[in-house]
Amino acid sequence: MLSIGTLAKRTGTKVETIRYYEQIGLLPEPERSRGGQRRYREADLDRLAFVRHARQLGFALEAIRELLVLADDPHQSCADADSIARRQLKQVEQRLSRLRALQIELQRMIEECRGESVSECRVLEVLRDHAECLTEHG
Repeated sequence: MLSIGTLAKRTGTKVETIRYYEQIGLLPEPERSRGGQRRYREADLDRLAFVRHARQLGFALEAIRELLVLADDPHQSCADADSIARRQLKQVEQRLSRLRALQIELQRMIEECRGESVSECRVLEVLRDHAECLTEHG
């Protein structure tokens, strides 16, 4: 059995985050020692590692909940997990597209700035007036 501190160290997760995951049902309520301390099993360690890795990949908590339901029933079709992963990929692609637009706009602002006085600063002009932007990045 593992203490919450050991579980936190082994997964690189803060103790407060572990408690939060328990509160929202991503982790099961752990057993307690006679003194009331949380005690975790290896299965809890595996589950927390799953949640942590999914968070690192950008999955929302609700998507992780859906994936855990699937993982808890190994006889289900993988199609639902695939669908959730595809949905996540689409969101990542959309974010990348917005970031590319930001990159283009920032590069343009910097290139057009002559570095003279603030009254003629292209960076400040563009920041004052969104209509000066060439890309949609909002």
